[in-house]
Order: sequence, then C-alpha cells, then structure tokens
Amino acid sequence: MPLNPRLTDWAGRSAWIVGASSGIGRATAARLHAAGARVVVSARSADALDAFVAAHPGSEAVALDVTDLAAVHTAATGIAARHGRIDLALYSAGTYRAMRAAQFDLALARQHLEINYLGALHLLDAVLPLLLAQRSGHLSLVGSVAGYRGLPQSLAYGPTKAALINLAETLYLDLRPLEIGVSLVSPGFVETPLTAQNAFRMPALISPETAAAEILRGWDRGDFEIHFPKRFTRWLKGLRHLPYGAYFPVVRQSTGL
Repeated sequence: MPLNPRLTDWAGRSAWIVGASSGIGRATAARLHAAGARVVVSARSADALDAFVAAHPGSEAVALDVTDLAAVHTAATGIAARHGRIDLALYSAGTYRAMRAAQFDLALARQHLEINYLGALHLLDAVLPLLLAQRSGHLSLVGSVAGYRGLPQSLAYGPTKAALINLAETLYLDLRPLEIGVSLVSPGFVETPLTAQNAFRMPALISPETAAAEILRGWDRGDFEIHFPKRFTRWLKGLRHLPYGAYFPVVRQSTGL
C-alpha cells in the first residue's frame, strides 16, 4: 500500500527544486520538465540556473542562498503567487567534504550544518504554511545512506543527513493525515561534483540521470523512502540492524579505515 499519494501525472504541476545547479537536483528538475511539470529551479549559481532554463524552455530560475531565510521566504511566496500553488518542493541542496576526527574543522562542520540541515528548515518555514493552506502537495528531502549510521570520513556530512532522516520521518507522521505527502530520498554514491573529490572507489556508482529516474519512480509508487541503487543500499540497511560489537568491525574491514 502506498505511504503517500502517488504522483503519476506531472502535467501542469508546479515543482520547486532547491539545489538544482548540478547533480541530483538538476537531473530531477530536467526529468520533471520532460514529464510536463512547471519547474522552478533554485541554487546559488545564477549562471547554472540560467543555463538550465535555456535548455528547458518554460522553466523558471530563482537564484537564492538556502542559508538566507528571508531569500527562501521571498522565493516561496513568489512561486506560489505566480503558479497559484506549490505541488512539490524538493530540497536537494547540500555540501560534502570528507572529514575525520584528527582533522576536525569546526567552521567546515558548521557549513555542513547550515546548508544540509538548516537550509532544509528554512524551506520548511517558508513552504509549510503554503502546503497546509492548500491541504495538498508534497515535500521531499534528499538525505543520504551516510545518515544511516556512523561512517569513516563522514564526521561533518553524516550527522546532517541523519538529522534529515529523522526530520522526514517526523514530518510524515504530522503531515500525512493532512493529505500532504512527505518523502525521503536516500542515495548511495551518485556521480556529482561533490563525490568527484573522493579518492576511494565508490561501489555501485550511478549517474544523476539514473538517480532522477529512481526518484520519479518512487514518487509514482507513493514511497516514503526512495533509496538507490538497491544493490548497495540494501546492504547498508542490513548493517543498521547489527549491534555495535559487530557493526564497527564490519565497517573497518569494508572500508579499510
């Protein structure tokens, strides 16, 4: 049984993709545009957004910094005014730098917190009143399998994604009875500018376009969690059930760290 209202027909629906300058956000925006949605793309890079609009006629660019609450509010109210409603708000903005305890950098950790998590809260503050007034719509947050449990080199990134997982679960419990859908996107390794910095082999690496196809299939099915690629994410889900005495040795052996 679907956990969310199924999103099967995008024709004429308004979709706001925050974090659409590259990677998963951009690929998902492109796929929604191809499906007939009225797509609005946001990110800090106005040039990247303008390039998207040029390649996808009829889409709209609203440049903003997700750490600027006032800018997020202005964008949300403007989109709702121009389109009459917001049918989908996808938070795909994020940053990632590998970090271990011996190289702890508070400024970098705070940057992860502000972009990966507080930015999502800014979106909620701006969009939730609109969705509640509509009594419909869908809110989707891009987390990561790095948020499932602690992983080496994920000292700055992993905790912010763990917070998004908990946030999405709590939002679902509150909003689903009000006819508002909530979904959590949990990617494994996706070929993006962020993962390009990794010096290690990334198992089951997929393209942003493959990720976007998985996301739209998940929305079509009415899934709550949309995780991919399954050959990798199912293994990580299994690790979540291990006691710490087993989990830590398995991770050290698997990663060599």
